[in-house]
Amino acid sequence: MLLGNYLIGLREGLEASLVVSILIAYLVKSGNRQALKPVWGGVGTAIVLAVAFGVALSVASGEMQFKTQEAFGGFLSIIAVGLVTWMVFWMRRTARFMKAELEGRLQGALSMGTGALFFVAFLAVGREGLETALFLWTNISNADNSTEPIIGAVLGLITAALLGYLLYRGGLKLNLKRFFTITGVALIVVAAGVFGYGFHDLQEASILPGLSTLAFEPSGWFGGLGQVGRWLQTALQGVFNLTPQVTLAQAIAWTVYLVPVMLLFLRPAKPVVPAAPREQTADAGR
Repeated sequence: MLLGNYLIGLREGLEASLVVSILIAYLVKSGNRQALKPVWGGVGTAIVLAVAFGVALSVASGEMQFKTQEAFGGFLSIIAVGLVTWMVFWMRRTARFMKAELEGRLQGALSMGTGALFFVAFLAVGREGLETALFLWTNISNADNSTEPIIGAVLGLITAALLGYLLYRGGLKLNLKRFFTITGVALIVVAAGVFGYGFHDLQEASILPGLSTLAFEPSGWFGGLGQVGRWLQTALQGVFNLTPQVTLAQAIAWTVYLVPVMLLFLRPAKPVVPAAPREQTADAGR
């Protein structure tokens, strides 16, 4: 779980860091340093909201009975995978235009006052924060040891903050398209494991049948390898959410998600064809 949560923290954290650095750089370069305070206020509020959301999920699930907790975790795992999948494809499509879009929103907010600046920063960072909190919670709740996933997430967020700062200062040149492609592939693999485990949770909650119908048992494969086998099983569980006993429904869900989503993500992007000017279009219609 450490590596998987590190990738989540790194990917989502870098997106948030890029948003913050774009907002701050625009305000500084345009001579609006006085507007930094409401922007930082919006960023801080979004972070507090994301942390509170994660804590609320943990508290709510901790007070449930076993089957209710499994159903809660299973449905939230599937929802989290949907949000992360949307985010991965959205970033692949709009990363090139993120700066222009954010600067346009910020320019409009400057004319509307501090409240609008706070709101722009809050929405831009809050969306990433809530997605991160939900996805990390599903991974942490499914882990046998909750310490490693938390450490991985924190290390990923720290790395993302450092990269964001270096990008803002101009001390680092990063090919964002390649970065988001590589991390997108890794996140799709992690999300496939969470998706499959979500179905496993629903089986344990007796919502779906087939809990005793196993596809394979990784614990049997690695049991005879001693310490090396235990290490391999832990690594596979951390990256792929590969449980000691994988049900048939869990394996099918993993495959049905991973194969089409990965093929769609890796297919070549269609070239953007610029729209014809309005004057020429009007003349052609005459």
